[in-house]
Amino acid sequence: MAAAVLVPLAEYLAHSYDPDCEYVDGLVLARNVGEISHSDAQGRTYLYVLTQTSGFWAGVEVRVQVKTDRYRVPDVTIVRGSRPVGRIITAPPEVVVEVLSPDDRAADLQVKIDDYFAFGIGCVWVIHPESGRAWMHTPEGSREAKDGWLRNLAGDLAVPLSAIFPA
Repeated sequence: MAAAVLVPLAEYLAHSYDPDCEYVDGLVLARNVGEISHSDAQGRTYLYVLTQTSGFWAGVEVRVQVKTDRYRVPDVTIVRGSRPVGRIITAPPEVVVEVLSPDDRAADLQVKIDDYFAFGIGCVWVIHPESGRAWMHTPEGSREAKDGWLRNLAGDLAVPLSAIFPA
């Protein structure tokens, strides 16, 4: 097993990764991406928010600075209002979306969700593209979107699962 190599924050911020990586406490962490079902769920969520909702901006794989030494890269980031200024999101978005990949581990996902909540993000949507199921996580708890809709805490943003998983 190779030893982890700490990378200075300035080096991470100056470097482009393909696909982009997360930065956690000096470590550059690869993300699980690249499968068709993952891409479909990510793209359809992004597209729905951009074209079917008003008052929200969505971005794909945008760096979100959740702490001084932690940068997460959600699959989709949804911000209330217009496109954020700058290169990196530094204020809590309305919702972040994580699309599961076969190699994702529950413990790693929970650490990300905890980072999002600590930063002030009130809602995390987790989408499982293989099963066609999705969950809404809030600091108060988690629940499956059994009614067929993913919503933000305010209730003024809703994405139907039928838009993410068309028949």
